[in-house]
Amino acid sequence: MYLGIDLGTSCVKIIILDDNDQLVAQASSPLEVSRPKSLWSEQDPADWWHATNMAMKTLGQSNPAGLKAIKAIGLSGQMHGATLLDANNTIIRPAILWNDGRSEDQCKALEASEPNSRKITGNIAMPGFTAPKLVWLKEHEPDNFAKVAKVLLPKDYLRFLMTGDYASDMSDSAGTLWLDVEKRQWSQDMLQASGLTEAHMPALFEGTQVTGNLNSDIAEQWGMQAVPVIAGGGDNAAGAAGIGVINPKEAFLSLGTSGVYFVANESYQPNPDSAVHTFCHCIENTWHQMSVILSAASCLTWITQLTGFEDEQSLLNEIEKLDFSIPSSVTFLPYLSGERTPHNNPNAQGVFFGLGHNTDAAVLGRAVLEGIAFAFADGQEALMAAGTQIDTVSVIGGGSRSKLWGKILASVLNKPLTYRKGGEVGPAFGAARLAKLGVSELSASEVCVAGEINEVIEPDQSMLAYYPDQHAKYQQLYQSLKTHF
Repeated sequence: MYLGIDLGTSCVKIIILDDNDQLVAQASSPLEVSRPKSLWSEQDPADWWHATNMAMKTLGQSNPAGLKAIKAIGLSGQMHGATLLDANNTIIRPAILWNDGRSEDQCKALEASEPNSRKITGNIAMPGFTAPKLVWLKEHEPDNFAKVAKVLLPKDYLRFLMTGDYASDMSDSAGTLWLDVEKRQWSQDMLQASGLTEAHMPALFEGTQVTGNLNSDIAEQWGMQAVPVIAGGGDNAAGAAGIGVINPKEAFLSLGTSGVYFVANESYQPNPDSAVHTFCHCIENTWHQMSVILSAASCLTWITQLTGFEDEQSLLNEIEKLDFSIPSSVTFLPYLSGERTPHNNPNAQGVFFGLGHNTDAAVLGRAVLEGIAFAFADGQEALMAAGTQIDTVSVIGGGSRSKLWGKILASVLNKPLTYRKGGEVGPAFGAARLAKLGVSELSASEVCVAGEINEVIEPDQSMLAYYPDQHAKYQQLYQSLKTHF
């Protein structure tokens, strides 16, 4: 048995995976995001630990035998978050998250300070990354900056509490802007440009390597042995391991809080000027590219709450009653938290265009699903412009439950979408697979296999007829409005 722990933005999800790659049990515990000021997005790391323990308690009640049989633990988590510890390992302030947009000016300053930034990191500096957050902290909270002894990514703070080790993996660390992504090592130049040194950083490991062992006290509390803890990966890289996207030209769409279009690469192929991310994969000697939209399934949650529906499925049921043989009159720009690919604009905002007296909740919901699909299409264009080839596309994340959304996405992207077993579990499944790799003699190609296909959704012919024009309209709306954000 193997344990996969995924620290997401909206919840901590934990699964037990057996030796036959079968999901034995799962549990989750919710999290909330704090937005105390415009563009800010924060969480209290203590809440991460509380949610982890609550989910483990649930697993212990439902499957105590499974926990006792665990051989190793793998970790995955939301990327880029700045978790700041002082010399006594006390949290200095709330963690600044991946979808925080306050550090736009600091991104410019960072690239001016280190002109080779994009060459070193393979990425354009964006407010979501970790390094600009620390430059912001140095300017706006100098007393807190002076206290910083260690900077950890969210899942690596859980690791520290679990093992006492300061450690991280290559895929998650690639999203800090402190890693030389091609060489897979900390960049002294990028750290210096942020006012930090390597002493502030955790030790680096490949995603399948052991970083330490579970503390005996925690092991006893969780009903486990003091098993090895594996480096793991950032949520997207771990999600890729979970559905077998580790080979070139294989891709997936992640419909989580944010949206990710992920493509595996066998070599380092940066193209930062198109706002495409180039990171290390959680598999040794492998890299990947991503286009990222900051609001995906979170937009569906937002419109569900806004329109007073009890849950998202209830709203989706109403959307399904609409006539999709004709285009909608309403267009939605899904920039509730700004945007990354391709705009790199933290100030971009959400917009409904085309409202009328007959606009109801279902029409708004449809516009939301289509707007997110158009944002993914923008990302696909950016990936293709970077020379990326995409042969197959799988779908993961909570939003993958909606087959209507799948039909919309397949039609907008004009690509068949494959839904695989374990896709809804996503990164936690991959984290458990990485745990298995860490304590076995098996290869990644043997463990990180493509899951059983549940369904393939093909583009809809009637939708294919009108979505190109709708997408062009969507793009024109952004261009005409961007000066007003």
